[in-house]
Amino acid sequence: MSDEDKRLINNALITRFYEAFNRLDAEAMAACYTDDVVFSDPVFGELRGQQAGDMWRMLTSRAKDFSLTFDSVRADERTGAAHWVATYLFSKTGNTVINDIQARFGTAKSANITTSSTCGAGPVRHWVSKACCWVGRLLCRTPSVSRRRTVSRLGRQGVEPLIESRLSRQTDLLSCLKL
Repeated sequence: MSDEDKRLINNALITRFYEAFNRLDAEAMAACYTDDVVFSDPVFGELRGQQAGDMWRMLTSRAKDFSLTFDSVRADERTGAAHWVATYLFSKTGNTVINDIQARFGTAKSANITTSSTCGAGPVRHWVSKACCWVGRLLCRTPSVSRRRTVSRLGRQGVEPLIESRLSRQTDLLSCLKL
């Protein structure tokens, strides 16, 4: 396969990922990842494998008044990037949040995403202050390292029940198979 063919396949993969995101189809988004994907994000930290899909399942299931635009999709034979803007109501406060994100991807021979990272157009403190109103503004006055840990802990709290539920279902299935 030529490098141009790989570029076209990776470009289509990234486009498919964001089209699924626009439909809030977390299963189709997760299907774009390899089983050993490494996802990193300022809010959720590092997620590996199925944890990345679980994060999208949590986010899409909670999405209210959601809209997404994406552009600047570009890829070569090994990497890709895109710009996206999501607007939604933050479920805990009802505040409107606008995430303006530059995303980077690594891709595999299997035409799936192996690495994914997001970087907001502004610092995390902008998201925190918008999403969490006065509590967020107070948090934004704390030192950067402490703020990042707190935001990451809050983000992971939303994902962890899904991860635990999936692991529990897998354990139950394994127990049934052993009987």
